[in-house]
Amino acid sequence: MSSGTNLASDKTESVDQAERSFYYHLLMTSGHERPEGDACPICFDLIELPMNEHSKVNACCMKRMCNGCILAAQRRGMNERCPFCRTPLPDDDDDASELAMIQKRVNKGDAEAIADLAHQYFDGDLGLQKDVPRAIELWTEAAELGSLDAHHELGDRYYFGDGIEEDKKKGIYHWVQAAMLGESESRHRLGEVEYDIGNYQRAVQHWMISAKMGDEDSLNEIKDMFKDGLATKAQYAEALLGYRDAVEGTKRPSERKRKDLDFKDSASVTDGYFDN
Repeated sequence: MSSGTNLASDKTESVDQAERSFYYHLLMTSGHERPEGDACPICFDLIELPMNEHSKVNACCMKRMCNGCILAAQRRGMNERCPFCRTPLPDDDDDASELAMIQKRVNKGDAEAIADLAHQYFDGDLGLQKDVPRAIELWTEAAELGSLDAHHELGDRYYFGDGIEEDKKKGIYHWVQAAMLGESESRHRLGEVEYDIGNYQRAVQHWMISAKMGDEDSLNEIKDMFKDGLATKAQYAEALLGYRDAVEGTKRPSERKRKDLDFKDSASVTDGYFDN
């Protein structure tokens, strides 16, 4: 009886290990490209990371537009209308009108509007009383509708116990869902998780993916690991060049000329960095 029980236990453990290996393989082979939602809907270029610094979302249509297109619209005299949908924009201090616009999109089932409303409840902005349970409820709804931002936020809240009871397993689950669809911040978080438990090569693999999407924090993590002897010169070189290509890909032709990153061939670029 004991032998049979041990055999069954071994088989179960083997199946569990195979399943974990399968999902890890799926995670590491998915999400290497940034999602479609990271592109400006006007010029269709990918927005440089971090997107909050290089773009803006208007409540009227919940479209994220790059700063370049916003500036171009302003130069054409479109200062008081959304460059995408042409809706008149509320004044900066008109919280009620902005909230009404968000709610209108929420009522239409817009996942990003639902996620945005969750932010407002979590922070107590736009005249709303801070309500963390309501924020979690809205982020959960938005995540189910496909919002990667909502998955990332839920990952942060659960993993770090930010405003709710800590649940690291649930936090990692949400980061995984977002990372597999190309959300770079969630991929970076997964690298941090692996690093903290000593899985350094897995950490490098995660950060390599996000660095190649243009995430500077991930590149810097690999740089620090290289300095500490935890990553190889080849890994840092690959991350550095991948990061360069990603950043270059978000620059328009005129901007590339003005902001030349002064990268030469791969050998000369990496040699300079490794001397630091």
